[in-house]
Amino acid sequence: MIDLEHLHIPRSRGALELLQSDRKRAALASAARSPFMRARLPHMPLDRLDDPQVWSRIPILDKEQLRAMADEDFYTRFCHQDHDGIAEYWRSGGSTGRPLFYPRSFADIRAAEISFARAFACAGLERGARAHNSFPLGIHPAGQMFARAAAIPRIGMTWAGAGTTTPSSLQLELIQRLQPTLWMGMPSYGLHLANLAAAQGTDLAGSSVRKLMCSAEPLSAAKRAKLARRWSAEVFDTFGMTEAGLMGAEDAEHPQQGFRVWTDLYHIEIIDPSTHDPVPPGQPGALVVTALCTNHVTPFLRWHSGDIVVQESAPESSSPFGLFPLLRHAHRTAGFFKVRGVNINHAEFEDLVFGMDEIADFKCEAFTLDDVDQLRVSIEVARGADGDQAARRLAASVKNVFEISSQVVVLAQGTLARDFEASIKAQRFVDGRERAQ
Repeated sequence: MIDLEHLHIPRSRGALELLQSDRKRAALASAARSPFMRARLPHMPLDRLDDPQVWSRIPILDKEQLRAMADEDFYTRFCHQDHDGIAEYWRSGGSTGRPLFYPRSFADIRAAEISFARAFACAGLERGARAHNSFPLGIHPAGQMFARAAAIPRIGMTWAGAGTTTPSSLQLELIQRLQPTLWMGMPSYGLHLANLAAAQGTDLAGSSVRKLMCSAEPLSAAKRAKLARRWSAEVFDTFGMTEAGLMGAEDAEHPQQGFRVWTDLYHIEIIDPSTHDPVPPGQPGALVVTALCTNHVTPFLRWHSGDIVVQESAPESSSPFGLFPLLRHAHRTAGFFKVRGVNINHAEFEDLVFGMDEIADFKCEAFTLDDVDQLRVSIEVARGADGDQAARRLAASVKNVFEISSQVVVLAQGTLARDFEASIKAQRFVDGRERAQ
């Protein structure tokens, strides 16, 4: 069994509430040392911070406010100058706008390792389990933090990285030779490996891998189901952000009901996006996060993450993680194409395609032909499936759901795998009209 003592889980809800209260006061005091934050903070009675009406006086902070700052201002006016040293920088995970690079102190890293290590125990991993890590390794923190944090619960780790670090064909060979019980990576890369295995004739479903742990991308029900079928493994999702760290993970005792959020490490609020008033439990709202232990350089106080979440009622649990609340990710602002006046939401389109068992993988492209916007969907079909029939069915479904005609092209198995190989994250949606302009 994993030794939970090293994960510093509060022993009771009362102990959790005391930690939250003490760490919120410390977070406010820390933020007041930042010239940028100090100018924003109202006078706050430190003995009443647990009152939501008092805490809500702190202004919301969002990424656009930070992006408006020059680098020198961000690092000298927002970030603390007095700390135990910069250990590394984490790249913000957003796919739009200018990326930000957050300095992390050595104390931040020690706290973050605890949050990442908890995910292994929460998913029911045993001490001595072996993991194959296909998360990107580098300035985006998920891969290297999971790899380092695995030492705390004594999980063996292959630091493979994504396909840009270790070729995907070699990753499949390593899985066969080293016999890991856990595969870790972005959901899109997990599907990429499954498609490549099918093209090579490798029986990935018959491998030693029994559990998958995902992060860094939204995991829809359709994508989860396809991953589970292709790997013949149980899929667990985790949730975090570079402004804070890994914030929670799905609980093996209550799979797919939401993330257990480490509220001793992160204070969370769920608010109405327009009014900023708190929303009732069970209702969707915008997630606001205050880092309680990874704030030694970056004082993220009431950070508006852009996530829409729902706090679920926590069922009775004998798990040591049962004292943490359950948070379900309802929606993250998704990309979309507008093709001939029709909005095609990427997440909805992905759910539609991955819901068809005969389709192994796909790529969706918007382009212009004779001054008219077009939609092309390139697909690979599962072994034994009829490609022409799958193409007709998909074209009909796209027309029915999105009310737009599409070109569906059937590719040979392995074509998309080679196309995706050079990317950290599979680029399934490409707007070719941008390059043509």
